[in-house]
Amino acid sequence: MKINDFKTFVVGNPPPHFGGRYWIFLKLTTDSGIVGFGEAYSVPFHPHVVEHMIGDVCERYVIGSDPFKIERLWRRVYGSGFTLRPDISIMGILSAIEMACWDIIGKELNKPIYELLGGQVHEKLRAYSYLYPEKQDKLCVYSDAETAAKRAAEYVKMGFTAVKFDPVGPYSAFDPRQLSLETLDHTEKFVKAVREAVGSKCDLLIGTHGQMTTSSAIRLAKRLEKFDPLWFEEPVPPENAAEMARVARQTSIPIATGERLATKYEFARLLAEQAASILQFALGRVGGILEAKKIAGMAEAHYAQIAPHLYCGPIECAANIQIDTCSPNFLIQESIQTCGGFHAEILKEPIRWENGYIIPPNKPGLGVELNEEVAVSNPYTGKELHLEMLDIPVN
Repeated sequence: MKINDFKTFVVGNPPPHFGGRYWIFLKLTTDSGIVGFGEAYSVPFHPHVVEHMIGDVCERYVIGSDPFKIERLWRRVYGSGFTLRPDISIMGILSAIEMACWDIIGKELNKPIYELLGGQVHEKLRAYSYLYPEKQDKLCVYSDAETAAKRAAEYVKMGFTAVKFDPVGPYSAFDPRQLSLETLDHTEKFVKAVREAVGSKCDLLIGTHGQMTTSSAIRLAKRLEKFDPLWFEEPVPPENAAEMARVARQTSIPIATGERLATKYEFARLLAEQAASILQFALGRVGGILEAKKIAGMAEAHYAQIAPHLYCGPIECAANIQIDTCSPNFLIQESIQTCGGFHAEILKEPIRWENGYIIPPNKPGLGVELNEEVAVSNPYTGKELHLEMLDIPVN
């Protein structure tokens, strides 16, 4: 079997854009007609530039290759241009390619991917969501504590047993920063309001984005410990594992991180430094499905757990589900609300979400199929990137 064709889709995610402004999908086709899908997460260039980058890599390394030879293809792409390091641009592209190859392998063998990576461990997967605004919200769910508390209570009624939110405020290219007393007070009151709204029925996930210096993160953690969050996410930027480890040593709140990291090498550093006990790799960036399985195995040896990141499209979500299902140390899966809306529309059959849990599919490969007609009819025409930081310091 050989891969003989590829096609990319740059899809505009309609308002309210939950999951990002756009998604980049890859379709690989073999000489026997089997099709596999993958997704690249947040490569930091305009998506139509990324489309050309994917084409270049596919033409150099993928066309004519055997999709079963994952390790060989992975090393060739990882080392392209004399890199051999966790560059997130090439890793996003490689992740989409690798994901699509696994989809092909599963379809050829008529097995879900999780059955090829150790077999099913979990019958259902606990899920959480960010608190997203509704049209009827009069105030901002991201900054108004009462609105956030109200939404959190509604999520609990839907079946969620965990919700995530960032109470610290905007993130900037000039972070990390020392939070003001006013911001510390606001954040503490914000978390208190949400905890009182959900009681002990729901875990709170503090979803910060590396805004704080080490000392500031420790100050905030001391205030939040009494609300017993399940985790404190990326309290400092991910570039310095030693400083994140300093935060971890100073708080009882588990540290979670990983969405901006790639490959087993960066996650090995996290574990060696004891910087985090919950790993949040993004399947469309980390290096793909097998790379994530290797990281999950390393984490298991350190009694760390995995909680894959998701702020993109449903193909990456489907890949996350495959890893979650076969990993004994799976903790919880990020979901975009209940996997509905455009996330469901762009698939031929939606991902199953039931009362706070995702149900793993038993279909071969990723278990989902991209609706290409919907993808083509929703092209991205904007100029902004998937995610953008403020370009001025936050005072």
